[in-house]
Amino acid sequence: QVQLVESGGGLVQPGGSLRLSCRASGIIFSVYAMAWYRQAPGKTREFVARITSGGSTNYAASVKGRFTISRDNAKNTVYLQMNSLKPEDTAVYYCTVSVVGRDYWGQGTQVTVSS
Repeated sequence: QVQLVESGGGLVQPGGSLRLSCRASGIIFSVYAMAWYRQAPGKTREFVARITSGGSTNYAASVKGRFTISRDNAKNTVYLQMNSLKPEDTAVYYCTVSVVGRDYWGQGTQVTVSS
């Protein structure tokens, strides 16, 4: 079965950096686009970034220029490098993949940006 496991979250001060990882299993990782979403308390889940199987990327306007999504097909892992973090980036971050029309989600990793 498809499994996604995120890691790398934590508490960081404004202006700091974190790198999130999401390791996938149960799929031929290299053929699928992968994405990151986030959900802040009291808000709906929102798109953050996406990377195609070919390495093309797109970002939400709120993170463009600060976040970078990448993938390592040899490790079945997608990354989200987050720089210049702001308090409004505080959220649970999820990775997701769509396989034959079904969306799979990880359990999420908490990112808290606070001084």
